[in-house]
Amino acid sequence: MSFVNNTFSRFPILFFLLLLIFSQPVCSDNNNHVSLSLLIDYKVINTFPHDDQAFTQGLAFKNGLLYEGTGMYGKSELTKRRLESIRPLKRYKLPSSLFGEGITVYNDKIIQLTWRSGTGLVYQLSDFRLLGSFSYTTEGWGITHDGKQLIMSDGTDSLHFLDTESYKEIKRVKVFDDSTPVRRLNELEFIKGKIYANIWKTDRIAVINPKSGQVEAWLNLEKLTAQAGGDNTYKTLNGIAYDEENDRLFVTGKLWPKIYEIKVIPAE
Repeated sequence: MSFVNNTFSRFPILFFLLLLIFSQPVCSDNNNHVSLSLLIDYKVINTFPHDDQAFTQGLAFKNGLLYEGTGMYGKSELTKRRLESIRPLKRYKLPSSLFGEGITVYNDKIIQLTWRSGTGLVYQLSDFRLLGSFSYTTEGWGITHDGKQLIMSDGTDSLHFLDTESYKEIKRVKVFDDSTPVRRLNELEFIKGKIYANIWKTDRIAVINPKSGQVEAWLNLEKLTAQAGGDNTYKTLNGIAYDEENDRLFVTGKLWPKIYEIKVIPAE
C-alpha cells in the first residue's frame, strides 16, 4: 500500500488517467478521447438483400416499404422497394450535377438532401413526383424528423432543426460526447425520442439527446461491418431505418450486400 501511496503522490495525473481509462473503456468515434457514454450491444434478428452497387446515403422505412437515397455524381437515385428484393418498385434518377444524400419520409412526402449544391428535393411519396426544392447554406448529409421538425446534419458536429413547411432553420444543436464535439455526423434516424446518427468512416452509431446534443450511448457495429465486408474508408457503415409500426431497426452500409435487422440490447 505504501508503494501505491508513494506512486500516487508522485504521479497523480497518471493515476487519474489510468482510472478513467479502465473504468470507462468507450472511446468516441473520431476524437480519441475517453467517452463517458454507454457502449450498447446488439443482436442480428434477420438479414435482407441489398444492392452492392448502391452508395447508400439515406435509408427510410414506411408502410412496409424501404426507401433508399444513393450518392455519386451521375449515379444518385431515390428508390422504393420491398425488403425481400433489390428490384426497385419505383426509381427516380437525380440530375448528374447533384450528389444525392440523406432522405426522410415526412407524412406523404420524401425529402432528399444533396451534398454540396445547397439544394433539398421534395417528392410525392406515392409516385416520386418532384414537388419542389429548398435551399440551405451548409453541406447536406443526413436528415430525419421528430414529427414536428426536420433534423439535418452537415458533416460537422451540428444538427439543424428545420420547419417542415418553409424548410427554414429554427435552431441548431451541437453534438458532444462528455465535453468533446462529435463531428462527421452523417445519416440520421429518429427513434423513440433519440437521434441515431452514423458517424462517417466509423462503425459506430451515436445515440443523441435531441435537446441537449449529448451522446447518451454508442452502438458498436464493428463486428457487423466486418461481416458485411465493409470498412471505415469507402464501404463504410451508413444507413439507418426504423419500422415504427413493428419496432424494427435496419442498418446497412455503402456498397454492402446485406441489410441487417438488429435489436439493441439495453445496457444493464
